[in-house]
Amino acid sequence: MTLLSVILLAIIQGLTEFLPVSSSGHLALAGMILKVPEGDMTFEIVVHLGTLMAVLAVYKNDLMGLISGVLRKQRESLVLAGLLIIGSVPAALAGFFLSDSIERAFSSPVLVSVMLLITGCVLFSTRFMKSGNRDNPSVTGSVIVGVSQAMALLPGISRSGLTISTGLFAGIKREKAARFSFLLSIPAIAGAAVLKLGNAGSSGIDYSLMVTGFVISAFTGYLALRILLKFLRAGRFSIFAWYCWLLGLSGLTVSLAGG
Repeated sequence: MTLLSVILLAIIQGLTEFLPVSSSGHLALAGMILKVPEGDMTFEIVVHLGTLMAVLAVYKNDLMGLISGVLRKQRESLVLAGLLIIGSVPAALAGFFLSDSIERAFSSPVLVSVMLLITGCVLFSTRFMKSGNRDNPSVTGSVIVGVSQAMALLPGISRSGLTISTGLFAGIKREKAARFSFLLSIPAIAGAAVLKLGNAGSSGIDYSLMVTGFVISAFTGYLALRILLKFLRAGRFSIFAWYCWLLGLSGLTVSLAGG
């Protein structure tokens, strides 16, 4: 991989991991265009860990408060921790038992395009939702958000898009829905990186390029997360639907025309 390829892929990962437009679809497409070596997940793991750092930077106070509250056995923190654990189960089970099927889905541009269209529809529907009054989801709501996160293992389905949207549907306040979504993403991103370690190997990428990719994905991820929160506070979360629809229709047109 060249320095330019590393920079472009890291920027794409950082921006699309948190903006509700599906990072998996973008990274897969960009990887094919830039001819990233197949079979080695080292670089993908590095940039995902970069975006994990972005979440930790933005939500460090919430995370530290949660950990401190759990250690002090504060009811509010224990409840939130329990809901996050419940919400993490669906994606963990799907990633463990359906990893091969999910991996095959990445080779179907038609499927990716259709999933992008579905993501767009979900995002667009949030424009009709009023901000809720709950700080956390109910147990049932936590399960539903967790299932949404599991569905986002499919390329073209946005993790942040679906989890925040279902959080809004569950009556959670906008910023609290984002907080729950991104706290939920911490074990998801870390777990995905661990699962991919088995496919990591000698990719031929210089360590300096790895560090470059990590830093760029962390920085762009931080910016993307701040941008997303700004749009969410303004009640303009649904605006990202247009991009998903445009990309999905373009991909579907090209795929069907070529087939």
